[in-house]
Amino acid sequence: MDEYRSDRRDRPEKRRSIPNSSDGVFWLTAEEQIVQSISARAPLPDVLDRICSALDCQIGNVISLISPAGDGASDLATIAVNASLFGLHTFCSEGVLAKNDELLGSLRMYCCVPRSPSASEIQLIERAKCLAAIAITRANEADHQGSRGSRGSRLVQGSVPEWPVSTN
Repeated sequence: MDEYRSDRRDRPEKRRSIPNSSDGVFWLTAEEQIVQSISARAPLPDVLDRICSALDCQIGNVISLISPAGDGASDLATIAVNASLFGLHTFCSEGVLAKNDELLGSLRMYCCVPRSPSASEIQLIERAKCLAAIAITRANEADHQGSRGSRGSRLVQGSVPEWPVSTN
């Protein structure tokens, strides 16, 4: 029996990547897909949903919402009230800012236990806000060009892989 145990200790264990693992493989894959979606000019709600889904899966036990500016402060207040009615606590509430500090939107995250983000979670949140800022800026530019009648937008050829839907 001792031989089996010593043999078992000598073998290196294989590490499997799971969605909320600390190695970040899941986040990098999701981030790559999100960037492809932005480049392919996917609809803004779809891109923001992908960002939230990736953030929720990587951090775990949270629900995220990214809203572009102008979606109505009363809607955000209603969401916050409804979240508290369901026993959710505010985990994070931050603005999504452009490079010039213009408010582009907001990121709200809720959790079923009252807690604050860890240092590694704050890094993920910052990356998510950056992706959201790029997506919102790109969508605003497309809307602005569309309103001027410009046909200068370039479509990216190829398909963008669909983000897996979590049923948790």
